Amino acid sequence: MPETAMRRYVLWLKALPGKPVFVGYPAGFDFLFVYWYLIRFAGESPFSFSALDIKTYAMAVLKKDYRKSTKGGMPKHWFDSHPHTHIALEDAIEQGALFCNMLAENLGKS
Repeated sequence: MPETAMRRYVLWLKALPGKPVFVGYPAGFDFLFVYWYLIRFAGESPFSFSALDIKTYAMAVLKKDYRKSTKGGMPKHWFDSHPHTHIALEDAIEQGALFCNMLAENLGKS
């Protein structure tokens, strides 16, 4: 089953506009996990080696020390009502919404 899921994931990523960049919290852990699955079961990674860490992005946007750039130190309006359940899909949706809110604000589109 992982072969089917990862191959479908690659097809979906390739159908998106632009070159994909992996975004995660923490990217250092999540990227390695996803990259291994992509290489092992799909034979490729459309991300190449591009990964962006949400906490590091928050550090830059907030101009705070890295250790103080935790979710608790981030503005509440960056967070939508998505639960943090430790269920992979739900956590990915939560992280995606968080990053989109951060990006929109940083680019002046919020």
